[in-house]
Formats: sequence, C-alpha cells, structure tokens
Amino acid sequence: MDGPLAGIKVIEIGQAVAGPMAGMIFGDMGADVIKIEKPDGGDDARSWGPPFIDGDSMLFHSMNRNKRSVTLDIKNPDDVAKLKELARDADILIQNLRSGVVADAGIGPDVMCALNPRLIYCSVWAFGPKGPLRGAPGFDPLLQAYGGVMTLTGRPDDPPTFCAPAINDRATAQWCVIGALGALQARHRTGKGCVIDTSLFDSAVGWVEGPLNNYLHTGKMAPRHGGASFTLVPYQVFETADRPICIAAGNERLFAKCAAVLDHPEWTTDPRFAKVRDRAANRFALIDLMKPVLLTRTRAEWMAALESVGVPCGPVNDIAELAQTEQLQAVDLMRTLPGSELRVVGLPITFDGERPHPHADAPKLGEHNDTVMTGVRAAE
Repeated sequence: MDGPLAGIKVIEIGQAVAGPMAGMIFGDMGADVIKIEKPDGGDDARSWGPPFIDGDSMLFHSMNRNKRSVTLDIKNPDDVAKLKELARDADILIQNLRSGVVADAGIGPDVMCALNPRLIYCSVWAFGPKGPLRGAPGFDPLLQAYGGVMTLTGRPDDPPTFCAPAINDRATAQWCVIGALGALQARHRTGKGCVIDTSLFDSAVGWVEGPLNNYLHTGKMAPRHGGASFTLVPYQVFETADRPICIAAGNERLFAKCAAVLDHPEWTTDPRFAKVRDRAANRFALIDLMKPVLLTRTRAEWMAALESVGVPCGPVNDIAELAQTEQLQAVDLMRTLPGSELRVVGLPITFDGERPHPHADAPKLGEHNDTVMTGVRAAE
C-alpha cells in the first residue's frame, strides 16, 4: 500500500544514525527520500561493521532502506547548486552534519528556506544551536555520559554504565520526525515551512526528566538500584531456582496478589509495606524477604502462578531468545528488504492494522545519481 507520506519529498544530508534514522522513518511511511552522500566513501556508517552485507554494514542497510543515493560534494559550488535545485520542490530537509558545515557550504536554513519557503528544514545537533557547546561534536555514548543517564544505570557499586542501544540517536531521530510532521500540519494552514532543531543533548535530558525534576525540587540525587525501579517496589528482576524473572507489582492491588502467590499475605498488613510510599522507603527489607522465597521455585512455575492472578511478570530474554518469541512473530514486526532478503526490524507502528513494508534495500553509493539528477539544472 502507499504509505501515509506518499508524495512527500525528503532530502537527507546525513550520516551515522540520528539523521539517517529520521530519513528511514520517512521512507518507511512512503516518502521519497533522497540521501545526499559525499563522493568519497559516502555515509561513514557504511563501514560500521561487522557484519557486512554486499560491502556495507548491517547498520547501514537497516537505517537507509527505501532511499535513493546521490553523491554531491558540498564543498564544490557546482554540486551545491545542484543540491539547491533538488531542494526547490522538497518538503523536508534533514541534516546532521558537523556544526558550521552547512553554513560554510551555503546550505543553511536561512538560504534554503528563502529558496523554498515551504521547506521544513530539520537540523539534528549534538548539543544544539545555542550555548557554550553548540559547536561540539557528539556521539551517543558521550551524550549518555554528559546527560546523566549513565549515572542512573546499573547497581550502586557499579561504575557509570553505558546503555548498549544508541538511545539518544534514536530518540533524536524520532523527535525530528515528530517535529517535521507537526510542521507539515501547520503548513496546511499557513503555506509556510519552518526550521526545526533537535539534539542528542535534548533527548538525553528527556530520558532523565524524572530524576532531574526530583533533584531540582528536593536537592537529592536518585540512587542506582540495578534492575529495579527507584519509586516502585517490587518492580525489578529477581533470581529464581533456575532463571531470572521480572516482577512489576506497582500498586496495592497487584502487591496483595503477589504477596498471596508468594504465600506471605501478611506482608500487605505490615506497616512497612502497606502502601507504595511505604514499600519504597523500606525497599531493602521487603526485597530481602522476597528473594529467598523466589529461589524455591523455577521461573516457569512462578510465572504461571503470578500470571494466573494478573500480576505483571516476564522472563529476562537475551537477544537470541527475543528473536524466537511467539510475540515477535505475532506482531509481524520483522521486515524483509527487497533485493537483499535481509531481515530487519520494521517501524513500531501500524496504519489500519498494516505495518509499512520496505520497498527497497539500502542504495549503493551514488546508485541514483542519473535518475535523480536528470533534468536538474544548475542554479542561476
């Protein structure tokens, strides 16, 4: 089926993850995404492997499906002129180049939006366009460190812990898309585009919104609790007789059911554990009581008992186990890239019950130079 953004033209001047992921989302939803790459090697992520498939990394294949690749050197005035011509009828432009590069090339938002007043110009920054770090480079782990999330992840005695998925890159890509979609809706009313700025720093702060708000109110920093919640108890991973289980009994009703299953209903009347705030204040006492009980039966046995009364619980899957779950198969989230037959994770969204299907694998470097640039005249 045609995606909801069929007919929308997107120019992506991006590399690595955040910019290309935003372009990938647009492409999966049906937009025509033209990826501008430097002639010498293209997007750096082409080499970010292993694994490699047909010379390009698996990451590149995943983040750049449904795109057409055009090679232009934005240090070359003739190529810049061609890029401006491509942008004359574009709806959205995404760029996540180093700070100052687009201005030096003469393709900043002031220039491009003057050329095309309907253009929605999206910049993906490391730290944003303002402040003392506005020109600083940034990759996801640097922003996890600077933004505080590493100090909240892990057990109390662990060093600051990196979250393996590139959470800031991915969140920033999604905020970029959300902003552009909002701007498209506004353009229906006004006929004008706008300039959108997103950054890995903004996204990093967004992840620690709760702890930051709490600190500004109380002056106290949240401690780390490993695989547990700071405010809800029991809301964490426990060991069983064989394999770990995650139990999330986040209110009085669920805690009462959990305590009954563990054959300790008296916990619900213990003043230390009666209410959510009581359990949070006495978390270690309650967890120390629960741990030996949960070690007496297997995970499967505990899950069957807890699920039978509606207590949220689940296994701690590794990636191989996740790949084999019936739930992953049932939601039809995996997608096959036409041309390469690679299996990749699709968009986590459906439209009228249908999940978007990729229409093309990631392009070879400069694969669409001729088809895209045919008819593009040099700027006057």
